[in-house]
Amino acid sequence: MTSMQVKSDLTPLTVDLSSLMSQARMTEEQFYAFCQSNRDLRIERTAAGKVIVMPPAFSDTGNRNLKIAQQVANWSDQNGTGEVFDSSSGFTLPNGATRSPDVAWVKLARWNALSKEQQASFAPICPDFIVELRSASDAVKTLQEKMEEYVDNGAELGLLIDRKNRNVHVYRPGQPPEILTNPDSVSCDPELSGFSLQMARVW
Repeated sequence: MTSMQVKSDLTPLTVDLSSLMSQARMTEEQFYAFCQSNRDLRIERTAAGKVIVMPPAFSDTGNRNLKIAQQVANWSDQNGTGEVFDSSSGFTLPNGATRSPDVAWVKLARWNALSKEQQASFAPICPDFIVELRSASDAVKTLQEKMEEYVDNGAELGLLIDRKNRNVHVYRPGQPPEILTNPDSVSCDPELSGFSLQMARVW
């Protein structure tokens, strides 16, 4: 049995990692302290306070994540209307969940409306655009639920990329998901004006 003692000026928290995924519940303060003391872990927190510790991405998935983020970042640099974030970035959604999408983009006006302290934490904002890339260990149903959560909390556009089945699930508010089979590109207009994600380097 492995335990970790959180060292923080907040209340110390001892977490048994063998049971963490199934039963641990943390407040936002406890979750922040745990993440601060365990920066090498990939961690999310559900709206109900359940903590989810995820393994590092497999190497090929990390490579594809970077290629997606690179495309979004290149577009964003030219467009100038938002900020791009990689998979290590956590956001606190309006429902209280803390999530780390593989790629996220936030409109500049919304990002700048946050205080410096908020930006330097798990920013209390739902990204306007998110991408989740399914890895070999991910269950599609779990990722679909996360995509629905993003849209319910304010995301304008979400892409769930399933490399195994070579399809892309496109999420927009008030619409059923659109499933694109083996697309060469995925248009993100009008939410990301003029941007299409090129899939050749993602598959």
